[in-house]
Amino acid sequence: MTSDTASPGAAAGAAAPVPPARPLPPEEFAARFRRLCEAVCLVVRGKPETVELTLICLLAEGHLLIEDVPGVGKTTIARSLAAAVGTPWSRIQFTPDLLPSDVTGVSVYDQRSATFVFRPGPVFAGVVLADEINRASPKTQSALLEVMEERHVTVDGVAHPVPAPFVVVATQNPVDMDGTYPLPEAQLDRFLMRISVGYPDTDAEVAVLNGRREARRVSDIQPATNAAQVQQMIRAAESLYVADALCRYIVRVVAATRDVPQVRLGASPRGSLALLRSVQVRAASQGRSFATPDDVKALAVPVLAHRILLTTEGHVKGLTPTAVVEGALASVEVPHDVEGRS
Repeated sequence: MTSDTASPGAAAGAAAPVPPARPLPPEEFAARFRRLCEAVCLVVRGKPETVELTLICLLAEGHLLIEDVPGVGKTTIARSLAAAVGTPWSRIQFTPDLLPSDVTGVSVYDQRSATFVFRPGPVFAGVVLADEINRASPKTQSALLEVMEERHVTVDGVAHPVPAPFVVVATQNPVDMDGTYPLPEAQLDRFLMRISVGYPDTDAEVAVLNGRREARRVSDIQPATNAAQVQQMIRAAESLYVADALCRYIVRVVAATRDVPQVRLGASPRGSLALLRSVQVRAASQGRSFATPDDVKALAVPVLAHRILLTTEGHVKGLTPTAVVEGALASVEVPHDVEGRS
């Protein structure tokens, strides 16, 4: 097991102070969001949609699962995100012999004080990169469940809060699956989104090569904000107006994923909540004070697809979770008049 920590600040500590409550104008939210995107895109070339989804995940207080082949920038995305936000980050290389305590931390006996002292693990950071998460045993994978959901780690009956903002960016490799342990449904459901980075197009890959010549590295990224301002953005997005009709639309789309005969397990109510939070952030990032059906359509696949399990018949027929979500969107009537407060 190897873990890298950006600074001693990655150790356990109190959450970043939230600025005094004040309305955050939509245009200011959008401006901050653009600055974050530009900072991350300084290193992550040619993938603005991926960067936007990553930031939406952070500001919706969710966690991100990136599934893709090696060498497309999965690790760079996590490091660039931490640099742009100005928060400590840590990297955990998941291996079959990794123990839960290697992730969360452990209590050790201090002879001088004759007491047990908690030594925090690498999970105590603002951005935690769980690299190749599917190579660790289910027991170690489950060590992340509590901190992903509750944002604290309990050791010897004592809860230790992680810093805020807090996001787990997990990666898994879809090829070379020997010696891997697929993530169980319960843990997949803890991730707000699952995305793929994909190969860059020709121009973007040339820009990557030019950037390497220019020594464009993560260390070149200057923080575009700070933890306190990110917390303010999170609270602002959380309070963004969503019409009742749009909430019903979200619920119907999620419910439609459960009504397909070839689906063994559809999206859960946690998926509905995740889609709502993501929709609020996307609307705010575009300078709007309300959400629309277009926000739902844009985010439904990355938020819902990984929560869907197909039957054997579905796999044989070539059905995919993405197709199930797209079919649900096509089958549910789109509401109108969702702009502004009623």
